[in-house]
Amino acid sequence: MWDKIGFYVYRLVDPRNQQTFYVGKGYGNRVFQHAHGVVPDADQPDLGQKLDCIRSIKADGKCVDYIVHRHGLTEGEAFHVEAALIDAYEGLTNLQSGHGIDEHGLMPARDIVRLYGLPPFPSPPAHKLVLIKVPKLPRRATEDEIFRLVRFCWRINKVRAEASDYVVAVHLGRTVGAFKATQWLSATAENFREDITIAGTVNKGIPYADGSEAQRYGFRGYRAPPEIWDRYVGEHGMRLENERFLKAQNPIGYLSP
Repeated sequence: MWDKIGFYVYRLVDPRNQQTFYVGKGYGNRVFQHAHGVVPDADQPDLGQKLDCIRSIKADGKCVDYIVHRHGLTEGEAFHVEAALIDAYEGLTNLQSGHGIDEHGLMPARDIVRLYGLPPFPSPPAHKLVLIKVPKLPRRATEDEIFRLVRFCWRINKVRAEASDYVVAVHLGRTVGAFKATQWLSATAENFREDITIAGTVNKGIPYADGSEAQRYGFRGYRAPPEIWDRYVGEHGMRLENERFLKAQNPIGYLSP
């Protein structure tokens, strides 16, 4: 039976308020395991919130509703359907946004036109770069806002990050900022609560740096020199064409000359 169904995309719904709390891609009887709170592949980072919701529903004497949106899909098709549903439903317990959501995700039509009208990002680059996808960037974000969001905090290979020349911020498939990291530090309050000025760039304190993400890293640094900014960002950003990086759930990428 399951072989005929193939890959599918599903929603888990709270029967108490009819709110969707999880969207997932599955194969086999995964959807039913999730609905019952029994999931064998416990490497998923979003299990905690999802299972808490399932336990709360069961404690009220009710059962999770599960809805299969599409089945008989290839794995690639399932990734795209999953990402589209994650865009459509707010308040999900998913911690990850879905494959390809940064490149093909939710955006106004005018932004799509602008994205594909941008100059391409240089490939290969002239420097060693860390690319960081910033998932939630305010519309018309200032350079200070971009800097704050890109510098804190990430699961990143510290050795590779320190060996890189510049950090390039990426949002929805285009570059939005370029910065020079002078230090990569554990994401603790001690390292990130205070304002520090480096080479004329204010590294504002991060109020939510409370040590709970100390296994991650952030950086101190400054705006890249004008010639570097022009090379990798330009006036309105540059369009990345690195499919592997754009479609990966990992927000970190590395490029070399």
